[in-house]
Amino acid sequence: MTEQNSGVSRRKLFHMIGTAAGSAMMYQAMGELGYAAESGYAGPVKLSGDVKGATVLVLGGGVAGLTAALEMRDAGYKVQLLEYQNRPGGRSWSIRGGDTVTELGGFTQKCQFDSGFYINPGPMRIPHHHYALMDYCRRLNVALEPFNIVNYNAYIHNSKAFGGKPKRYREVQADFDGYVAELLAKCTAQNKLDESVTKEDREILLSALRQWGALDKDYKYKKSEHVSNRRGFASDPGGGLTGKPVDSEPDAMSDMLKGGMWNSIAGSHEFDYQAVMFQPVGGMDMIGKAFARELGDIIKYNCKVTDIKQDANGVTVTYVDTLKGGPAQTATAQWCVNTIPTTILSQLPMNISTKLRNAINALPYTPGFKAGLQFKRRFWEEDDKIYGGLSYTDLQTAIIGYPNTQYQTKGKGVLLGGYTFGPHAYELTSMAPEERIKRCLEVGRQIHPQYDQEFENGVSVGWHRIPWTMGCFGQWTEANRERHYANLCAIDGRMVLAGEQCSYLPAWQEGSITSALDAITRIHQRVMAA
Repeated sequence: MTEQNSGVSRRKLFHMIGTAAGSAMMYQAMGELGYAAESGYAGPVKLSGDVKGATVLVLGGGVAGLTAALEMRDAGYKVQLLEYQNRPGGRSWSIRGGDTVTELGGFTQKCQFDSGFYINPGPMRIPHHHYALMDYCRRLNVALEPFNIVNYNAYIHNSKAFGGKPKRYREVQADFDGYVAELLAKCTAQNKLDESVTKEDREILLSALRQWGALDKDYKYKKSEHVSNRRGFASDPGGGLTGKPVDSEPDAMSDMLKGGMWNSIAGSHEFDYQAVMFQPVGGMDMIGKAFARELGDIIKYNCKVTDIKQDANGVTVTYVDTLKGGPAQTATAQWCVNTIPTTILSQLPMNISTKLRNAINALPYTPGFKAGLQFKRRFWEEDDKIYGGLSYTDLQTAIIGYPNTQYQTKGKGVLLGGYTFGPHAYELTSMAPEERIKRCLEVGRQIHPQYDQEFENGVSVGWHRIPWTMGCFGQWTEANRERHYANLCAIDGRMVLAGEQCSYLPAWQEGSITSALDAITRIHQRVMAA
């Protein structure tokens, strides 16, 4: 069968399946019919040719700036990097015991975690298909370990469903998949999905639906061993005379749908959240530290940029030393790679084109919130048998994240006690830090009653209150991107912007790196042409 003579295209069929059942079922159907594929990072950038000592000034020592500085240095450019903070990595940050977090408005927190514990307030996971970032980790000897993105034994909690009691992820996933598969199977068997889908394709889909939804021979989702193997048993299989398993009873479809808990299972189907995922051993800041070891004194820390000027010959940047103080200083170069967030750039005096100025002013950053909580013992493992992964709630804090390392060790541990964006982030960060932690505990105890007895201390970050970024990531809309994205990324005189804000992967380090590689390639072409 071809798409032309089928009456309905396979693309449209996959879209209907995805709309009704989610991307997991869509990709399973695509796999059954042989249509799944992927693409990615093509390999290291090649800046060939003699640059004749051309100079470059990089602004911002996050992942984008570090990438640009490393590659241009290796290509023969004379590079200097100015970084606002006293460390490399930007938002690729890990907070440890003794660290201080200072926010706009005067809130200051000193992290009290025990030695060896940390929280990643920015990026915390690396998708396996973010090939550029994976490649730099390999080249810079940044050791990686698995990040458990989906844990079927973790919880989904909705304060308005099932009496406010959390459900295991696997129960929600299995029941939702099962009921949707049953409904789709009925439509498919009765030729109601689409009259133009061929008999052969219907048979394939029915077979896939039965397997995907754990349906019985009549395409029903109901209590069975097959279903219990998905959602868990009422009594688990064991040995001896008492080891016979007892099947579990699925929750009613109406309860499952009205409860809205299916919202929480959709995220792991998205391309950027699919297993396998990784994290650097010892914290996300290991990436910035690895770059910094390579770059050495090319990086100048504690530099707050206050003015950017350019002319036909180059760029002059004025900055002040935030640690030592003193008079303003300047740095000059023939070219500038600027990775400062638009939230900060919009406040700086710069002689740039109207198009670039409008693009900078048009791009806001998303508010974001994270909190780390230290507990006396790893009760999520000892009591609840949860090893890594995430639990979800409809309340303000949204997510609880379990550590993906040091499994079954005795003693203390640190949880991600909250991770949210938008209005909830604003609500939480309007509170004093101690009140934020109190709220995280109020939510968390509804999922883990052990919170009250085991809690020791916590730390939080409201990204829109962090002075060097004033937001979590660039918040593009489709209309805004159509109007301003090309202007934001274009070389403007002697300067080009880079960073996750200049990518189709906002919020991801992969976007930062690929943006930087694209920017320096275009700068290099200008240099070679000159």
